[in-house]
Amino acid sequence: MSRRTQSLAISRFTIVNSLGVGSEAVARALCEKRSGLVSRNFETAGVDTCIGPVDGVEDFRIRQDLRDYDCRNNRLAQLCMDQNGFAAGVAAARESYGAGRIGLFLGTSTAGLHSTELAYRSRDPRTGALPADYRYAETQNTYSIGAFARRYLGLSGPGFVVSSACSSTAKVFGNAARMIAAGACDAAVVGGADTLCLMTLYGFQSLGLTSRYPCRPFDAERDGISIGEGAGFALLEKTDRAAPGALQLLGVGESSDAYHMSTPHPEGLGARMAMQRALASAGLEPRDIDYINLHGTATKSNDASEDRAVFDLFGPETPCSSTKGATGHLLGAAGITEAIISLLAIEQGMMPGGANTRRIDPALKSRYLLENKQQKISRVLSNSFGFGGSNCSLVLGVAP
Repeated sequence: MSRRTQSLAISRFTIVNSLGVGSEAVARALCEKRSGLVSRNFETAGVDTCIGPVDGVEDFRIRQDLRDYDCRNNRLAQLCMDQNGFAAGVAAARESYGAGRIGLFLGTSTAGLHSTELAYRSRDPRTGALPADYRYAETQNTYSIGAFARRYLGLSGPGFVVSSACSSTAKVFGNAARMIAAGACDAAVVGGADTLCLMTLYGFQSLGLTSRYPCRPFDAERDGISIGEGAGFALLEKTDRAAPGALQLLGVGESSDAYHMSTPHPEGLGARMAMQRALASAGLEPRDIDYINLHGTATKSNDASEDRAVFDLFGPETPCSSTKGATGHLLGAAGITEAIISLLAIEQGMMPGGANTRRIDPALKSRYLLENKQQKISRVLSNSFGFGGSNCSLVLGVAP
């Protein structure tokens, strides 16, 4: 049994990805059912696939006093924190709680790996030495984004960075909830970023998992993922009595089925366990969920496995969809991206239809939405399932 999660207020959030910069731009793109996936090469990658880039990251500049942290990943993180009044909201919370009482729990998959790729290109041809200005700790290191965001936001509370592949920035919600419940902090910044790099493009191509086309989750002809990039952050605060309609983290469920390094359990065992634990954590039943934001990667095995888990638990009535056809798979940033999209769905009263999906695979049984559905939404389940069976489901909703 999962311990009941103390509901936490989600007082601020911000998001950036190929759909746009800031929550308003992303919400508008979802309402218009646009996709940010394009047929374009990233850097020197000769991979025949579509990607979801954030335009302008190359020319964006890190704050001057933090220039040692300059890399694509941290640029995207700063660009995101600058949107939707997020940094100002954290500053106000810092004044209220104190810098040492706000935790920082972030996630990433590849961190600033692209900076290392560039550095290796510039090695000394005689000695093989890396460039003198290459800074591993501030860019490539997994904790780079944590150190950068801590300094950027002026925080000094407990914190760490999670790297559990595609569940990374979903699992940080659980980390924050447990640290707040333990009394280690009163509020927490959660989220993270992942950016395009050559290693992920060539790596997923070598696994035979990339599609030549914009990815098509749950489609009968789905044939792989489209890799994108993005960032998202949220501010969680403990509250004794939330205002009616206030956004909240209601529950977190995690599992690790360890079935295979890159293939999910064929019967969706780990996925089902994570969803069941999230519901138990929130004190809810499957019928209490209005909409499910699926992990929905658009690979044959992932979608089939998740569909079986969702159908076994929720049956044929609960609406669900994957938003990866719009954003691409953001790998380590997928969890926070889809959690925030779930919050936008609640705010907008709109369940996003699956972009690019044309004909649902007849073998899949869940109620997958092809078109946007307008409806009051009180509770959403958001799924994020990573390599090695590292799974996390979140229940997000509004205070009654």
